[in-house]
Amino acid sequence: MTSIEELGARIDGLEHRVDAAESVLAIQQLKARYAELVDARFVRGRVVDRQRLVEVAGAAAELFTEAGVWDGGPGLGVAHGRVEIAARLAQPTLVFSRHLFVKPRIDIDGERASARWDLLCPCTRSDGESLWMSGYEDDIYARVKGVWLHATMTLSTVFVSPAGGGWPRILA
Repeated sequence: MTSIEELGARIDGLEHRVDAAESVLAIQQLKARYAELVDARFVRGRVVDRQRLVEVAGAAAELFTEAGVWDGGPGLGVAHGRVEIAARLAQPTLVFSRHLFVKPRIDIDGERASARWDLLCPCTRSDGESLWMSGYEDDIYARVKGVWLHATMTLSTVFVSPAGGGWPRILA
C-alpha cells in the first residue's frame, strides 16, 4: 500500500513536471511573439510608418523585464531596460526580416529559465541587398507575476551571406 506521504510526494513531483511543461510552452509562445513583432516592423520590403514602428517596438520591449537586456552583438549593439529596447527596435537596420527561431533548448529552474534558440533569418538591408543570416540566441527568462519575460537576450551571429537574387519578387 502507498502511504499518504508517498502520494503527497508523487503529487508534488507531478505538479513540478506540469509547471515545467507549461513554462516551456509559455516561453515558446513568448519567443514566437517576439519574432512576430520584430518582423512586423516591415511590410513588403519597407519599414512601416513611424507610428506603427513605435507601437510594434514598444510591444516587443514589453516582452522583457523592466531591467531586461537586448544584446544584438557587435553589429547591432546593446539596449538596457524597456525604454532603450523600444528605442533600439524603432531604429531598424533592415527593410525586411523573417526571424525563424528553431531547435529550442529550454531549461526551467523555478522562476528562472534559460534557452538557446538557433536562428535563420532571411533579411534585406536598406541598400536592397538580400541576405541570409544564421546564428543563435542565448536567453535568460524570469517569471514575473506568473508571466514569463526575457531577462536577457543575446544574439551570436554565425554567418551572413548574400542571398543571390534576393526577395524582391516575393515581396512585390
